[in-house]
Amino acid sequence: MYRVVIVDDEPIIVEGISRLVPWKKYECSVCACAYSGKEGLEVVRREKPDMIFSDISMPGLDGMKMIAGLKSEFPDMQISILTGFRDFDYCQEAIRLGVTRFLLKPSKLEELEEALSVMTSNLKERNILPEDSEHEENAAGSFIVRNALKYMEDHYSEKLTLSKVAEETFVSQWHLSKLLNRQEEKNFSEILNQIRVEHAKELMKEKAYRIADIAELVGFTDVAHFSRVFKKLEGISANEYRNTRISLSE
Repeated sequence: MYRVVIVDDEPIIVEGISRLVPWKKYECSVCACAYSGKEGLEVVRREKPDMIFSDISMPGLDGMKMIAGLKSEFPDMQISILTGFRDFDYCQEAIRLGVTRFLLKPSKLEELEEALSVMTSNLKERNILPEDSEHEENAAGSFIVRNALKYMEDHYSEKLTLSKVAEETFVSQWHLSKLLNRQEEKNFSEILNQIRVEHAKELMKEKAYRIADIAELVGFTDVAHFSRVFKKLEGISANEYRNTRISLSE
């Protein structure tokens, strides 16, 4: 039996899908339900279902990031979206990331059954054609890395952790670390340090800032640590960089 999770912040929709769809007809059973995006992700990671029906317009949830996170961590998992969001570009992006069906609310029973039929067929075929899931996993992984890098760029001055960025991109810390290493050939700390140093170099053009001020502004709590990182990445100290390279460019 294929295991199914249903996620929607409207209990009446969850109950309706659970009760009305003839699951056994498609060799399926509902193993769990969730009523928020956060709970849904927790349930999916715990249950590891074969397929999910999920809303993507829930409070505090970026639906596209959630889809990418799930398809990257669980490439064989089949996903059908339930939404009232009518946008062709959004639908195209969801399908590119590996969504099986994009169902507009209120969904008819025959539409749910058709989606279920396709998802079960896909699961059977993927035992023969694994390259499809590899393509979707790569597309989802690239989407996640782009979002992770953007978040790091936007929040580099804060106390940023791998855990926080993983939470924002809807994947586990382990999975995000793997994706960053694979696609950027650097670990999380190396990427964050590079971003911070690049911004520090810009701030050095402002003569009013001391090196200690700059270190703090770009997110380092210890100026000695900043100095070590800067020299490792640039080959010279922060003071030397300011006194030579910036002076020469003026």
